[in-house]
Amino acid sequence: MRRMVNGWSSRMLFSNVILLDIIFECTNTHEGGGTPMHLVDLWIMETPGSGQAKLYPLTHASPGRWELNGFIEILADTDAIDCIVRSDEEEDVGFLRLDMKGIRSTRVSSYQELSRDIEVFDEETRLIMRWKGVETSPERPQIEDDVAAQFNGYAMDLLRAFERTGDLPLLTESISCVRQAVDITPEGHSKLPVYLCNLGCTLMRRFERMGELTDITEAVAAQQEAAALIPEGHANMPRYLINLGNSLTSGFEQTGELSDITNAIAVQKKAVDLTPQGHACLPSRLSNLGCSFGRRFERTGELSDITNAIAVAQKAVDLTPLGHADLPSHLSNLGGSLTRRFERTGELSDIADAVSVWQKSVDLTPEGHADLPGYLNNLGNSLTGRFERTGDLLDITNAIAVLQEAVDLTPRAHADLPGYLKTLGASLTRRFERTGELSDIANAITVQEKAVDLTPQGHAALPGCLNNLGTSLKCRFKHTGEPTDIANAIEVQQKSVDLTPQGHADLPDRLSTLGAMFYNRFGSSGKTADLEETISCYKTAAMSTAGPPRAKLEAAHLWARTLIRHRSQSPEIIPAFDIAIGLVAIIAGLEQTLKGRYTQLESTSTLALEAAAAACALGRPDKALEWLEQGRCLVWNQLNNLRTPLDDLRIQDEILAHNIADVSKQLEHAGSSRGQSHVDMPLSEKMSLEDEARSHLDLARRWDDLLRKARAIPGFESFLMALPCSAIMQHLPESGPIVVININKRRCDALALLAGLDEPLHIPLPNFSIKTASDYRAALDSRLRTNHLRTREVEDMAALLEEARGMRPAPVKKRRVDDDPVHRVLRGLWEKVVKPILDGLGFSIVDQSSGEGLPRLWWCPTGPLSFLPLHAAGIYQGSDSECGFDYVVSSYTPTVTSLTDRVKNHGSIDAKAAGLLLTSQPNAPGAPPIPGTTKEIRAIAERAEKNGVRAKKLEGNEISIEACLEEMKDFSSVHLACHGSQNAAEPLQSRFLFHQGSLELGTILKSNLKNADLAFLSACQTSTGQEKLADEAVHLAAGMLAAGYRRVIGTMWSIGDAPAQQVAITFYEYLFSHRDGTSGAGFDGTHSAIALHHATEKLRLSLDDSEHSFLTWIPFVHFGY
Repeated sequence: MRRMVNGWSSRMLFSNVILLDIIFECTNTHEGGGTPMHLVDLWIMETPGSGQAKLYPLTHASPGRWELNGFIEILADTDAIDCIVRSDEEEDVGFLRLDMKGIRSTRVSSYQELSRDIEVFDEETRLIMRWKGVETSPERPQIEDDVAAQFNGYAMDLLRAFERTGDLPLLTESISCVRQAVDITPEGHSKLPVYLCNLGCTLMRRFERMGELTDITEAVAAQQEAAALIPEGHANMPRYLINLGNSLTSGFEQTGELSDITNAIAVQKKAVDLTPQGHACLPSRLSNLGCSFGRRFERTGELSDITNAIAVAQKAVDLTPLGHADLPSHLSNLGGSLTRRFERTGELSDIADAVSVWQKSVDLTPEGHADLPGYLNNLGNSLTGRFERTGDLLDITNAIAVLQEAVDLTPRAHADLPGYLKTLGASLTRRFERTGELSDIANAITVQEKAVDLTPQGHAALPGCLNNLGTSLKCRFKHTGEPTDIANAIEVQQKSVDLTPQGHADLPDRLSTLGAMFYNRFGSSGKTADLEETISCYKTAAMSTAGPPRAKLEAAHLWARTLIRHRSQSPEIIPAFDIAIGLVAIIAGLEQTLKGRYTQLESTSTLALEAAAAACALGRPDKALEWLEQGRCLVWNQLNNLRTPLDDLRIQDEILAHNIADVSKQLEHAGSSRGQSHVDMPLSEKMSLEDEARSHLDLARRWDDLLRKARAIPGFESFLMALPCSAIMQHLPESGPIVVININKRRCDALALLAGLDEPLHIPLPNFSIKTASDYRAALDSRLRTNHLRTREVEDMAALLEEARGMRPAPVKKRRVDDDPVHRVLRGLWEKVVKPILDGLGFSIVDQSSGEGLPRLWWCPTGPLSFLPLHAAGIYQGSDSECGFDYVVSSYTPTVTSLTDRVKNHGSIDAKAAGLLLTSQPNAPGAPPIPGTTKEIRAIAERAEKNGVRAKKLEGNEISIEACLEEMKDFSSVHLACHGSQNAAEPLQSRFLFHQGSLELGTILKSNLKNADLAFLSACQTSTGQEKLADEAVHLAAGMLAAGYRRVIGTMWSIGDAPAQQVAITFYEYLFSHRDGTSGAGFDGTHSAIALHHATEKLRLSLDDSEHSFLTWIPFVHFGY
C-alpha cells in the first residue's frame, strides 16, 4: 500500500510511468551533411488529454547532444504521447509518437534504457531520443533509491528557482515532485525523513505566498513525522526541529492558536541547544527562534518574550558574516523585535536601531529578490513608529514611499499583500493626522479596504486589518463629520473586536478604539446608547486579563474620564481609577532601568492627581490619599521597598528574608547601572546589554515570586503592597501634621494627616487652581533667570545689607516692593493655600517670646506647586503682614510614607558613627570657584570642636570620591559644601562636583549607609525637581532621602556663596547648642528643621524686603523627619 502522510493524499503513482535521464542525440547520415541543429524545447501532448502541451527546456550538453533536466511523468490513463522537438528559431525540428500502452506492457522493473528515432524533417539528419523508464506498479513497491532521489533533487532545483524568481508554477511543481518522492519511499528508509522535511518546507513556502491553511496543516504534519522518524542524537535533528518550529509559527500567524507558537518555541529552543557553536546553521536557527518569541509577545504581551527575541536575534546577526545571503533576513527579524519592544516601552533607541537594521537589510537585498517587499514593509513600519514618537515629517514621508514600493513589487495573489496594504494604510492615516491632507486619508481607506478584501475569512490577520480600516474611517469622520464614516467605522471595528480571541494582547486596544468611535458618534448624535457603549468598551478593555499594561491603563483612564464628564457621581469612578493607578507601577516596573521608568512615567505624571481630585469630589479623602501615595514618587518608593527592613519576616522565614534582601540588592544595582543601547554602539556591546536586560528581567520575576511567597505567610498578606488609608495614617509624627496638597484642573484640595485621626482632614482650596500655580511658577522662574540664579557664586555679603542688594546685578526696572512678582507669589500662596490650611487646622500665631515652640508641619505638594516655596508664603509689607514663619516650622516630604517610615523605624544611631563629616570643594574643574565653602566648613569644624562634637573636615584634593563614600559610612551626618548639578534626564547621574571627579547620586544609593542621619547639601539647586516629573521628586534632596538619610537640607535654586556660609554656620551653632547632654561626642539632626528655621529667619531679618533679598533666604528647605 502507498504511504498516507497524516491524511494528505496525492495521485496514485503505481500505474504511472516516469521517464528519466532523457537525452537527444544527433547523427548525420554522411559527413558534412544536414543542417546544423540548435534544439531548445521539448513539447509533450498526451492522448487522451486536455489538448494543452507541456513545455520542457533542453540543455546543450555537448556537440550533437541535448539533455532534459528532471523527468517526465506519464499518467496511467495516457495511451500515447506526442513529442515535438523545437529549435531556437521556434521551428519544429522533429516528431515522435510514443505508445505508452506498449511501453507499459514491457513491465519495467528498474532503470532500463529505451530509445526511439525522431522523425526529422531534414532527411539527412538522424535524431534519437533516449531515456530510462520506471513503472510504479503496486506489485513492485521497492523502487530504486535513485528514483525518489531524482524526484527530490528536481524538487529542490525548482524551489531554488522559485526563490530567485518568485514564479509560482515552479513552486507548485516542486511540491508535486517532492510529494512523489515521499510516496515512493518505503517505511523505514533512511531518506524518508529528508523527503518529508522537504515536503513540509515547500508547502510552507507556498503557504507564505498563497495563505492556504491546508498547506500549513500538511507542512506541520509532514515535519512532525520527519522529526519523529529521526533518532535522538542524529546530526540532522536540529534541522528537522527548526523547520517544524517555523511551520508551527506560520500556522500560529494564520490561526492565532497559542499552543502552536508555544510548541514552536519549544522545538526551536531544542534545535538551538542541539546545534554546536560555530555551526553554519546556528545563526538562522537563532533568528527563527527570535521570530517565534516575537510572535508570542505580540499575542500575550509577555515582556520576557520580547527580551529573549532581541537577544537571540542579535546573536544571529553577530554570527552571520557580511555578504552572507541570510544576513538581510536575520537583520529583518532583529528589526521586528526591536520595533515591538519600542511599541511596548517607548525606548527611542529601540526604534532608531530598528530603522538602522531594516535599512541595512533592504540595502543588502538585490533587486527582484522575493523577500525585498517584506523588508521594505518592515522598514516603512519602523519609520512610521519613529514618526509617531518624534513627529519628524520626513520619517512618515519616507515610510509611505518604501511601503508603496513594497506593495508595487508584490503580486496580487501573494499572501503577504494584505499585510503590506494594511501597513501602508496606517502610515497614510498617520500623515493625515499630522497634515490634514484629505487625499491621504482617502488613499488610506482605499488600500485598507483592499487589505480586508484580500484577507481570507478566519485568517488571524483579519481583525488587525479591520481595526486599521476602522481607525482610518474614524479619522475621516473627525475631519469631515460625514455620518456614514463613523457608522462604517463602528461596524468594521465591532467585527474586529468580535474576531479577536479572548486573551489576545491587542483586544484591549481594539476595544478602546471601538469605545472612542461610539463616543465620537455620541458627540454628534447625543444618543445615550452610544455613551453606554463607550463606557462598556472602555470598562471591558480596562478589565481585560491580557494585553499591554499601558493599553489597559489608557482604557481605565478613559473609562474614568468619561464617567467624570457625564456621570460625575458614578461609583464606578473609584474602580476605574483603582485599575489605572495600579497599572502605573507595572508600566514602570523593576525590570526597567531607572531612566526607562522615568520615561514611562512622563505620560502618566498627572494621573494620580486627577484621581485624587475625583475622590475628593466624591467625598472620599481616604481614596485620594491612597492614590496619591501609590501613584507619585514611584521610583523612590520602589527603591524604598528594596531597602525595607526585614526583621519581622526574618523571624518567620530566615531563608526567604535572606533571598529577598539578596535579590533587592541586585535589582537596585541593575536598575541604576545597566547601560542603554544607541545606534552607533557595536553589535557586541548591544548583545551584552541585551544579556543584562534578560538578567534584569529574570531578577524582577524572581522578586515577584519571592513577594508572593512572603504574602502567603499569615500576617504578611500585605507585605510591600500599596497601603490602605488606615495603614498610611499609622506612625504619623506627634509633633505636627503632614499636609498633602493636590493640584488638578478640576479642583484643588488639601489633605491634613494628624496623629490620632482615622482618615485625612479634607480642606478644599476653592480659590486656588492649577493655572494659578503654573502662573506663580512661571513668574518666579522668570525672576530667577533674570537674576542668573543657576550656580553658587561669590557674592559681596555687604552689598546684600545695603539698599541696592542682589545675587548679581540685573537690568530690572524699579517697582514698588509689594508689586514685584516674588512678593505677589508669596502673598498669593499665603492667601489661597497656606492660610486656609492653617485655619482649617486651627493653628494660630505663636508668641515665641514666651518660650513656646512652634509646631512642626510637613508640606507634601503636588504638580506645579512642588516648585513653589510654601514655607515662605506670607504677606511681608503693611500692617497686615504675617507669614508661615509665625505659625509653624516647615519641612517637606516627597510622600507621606517616606516620612512615616522614618517615624516607624526611628532606631538609634551607632554611637561610633555619630558625628559630622565636612567637605568643601571650592575649585571643581569646569565650575566657578566658591572659596566661601572652605571658610564655611572650617567655621563649622571649629564650632564642632568647641562643643565636643565628633567631626572630620576634608578640603578639596584631600578627599577622593571613593574616600568620601567610605567616610560617609563612618559618619552619621555629612555636610557637602560644593557645586551641585541636577540631571533631569538621568536623575541618578545628578551629582556633587569634587576636585577629583563627581559624586553621583547613583553611587551614593549603592553604598550601604546604615547610620545615615543628616545630609546638609550646601550646594545649588539640590531640591529643584523637573517639570515633566513634578511628582517624582527627581532631585538630589529626595535622592539622599532614598539613600537612607533621615533628613536633608537642600536648596530650591542657586544660592550665593556668602548667604550659604551664614545659614550653614548658624544652623550648626543651633544644633550644637541644643544637643542632648547625654550624647557625649555624638551628633544627630533631630532638631535640624528647627535649626534651619532659626538660621533662615536670622538671615531674613538681616536683609530688607526687596525681591533680591527674598531670593537670597527663601531657597533653603528641610526634607524629612
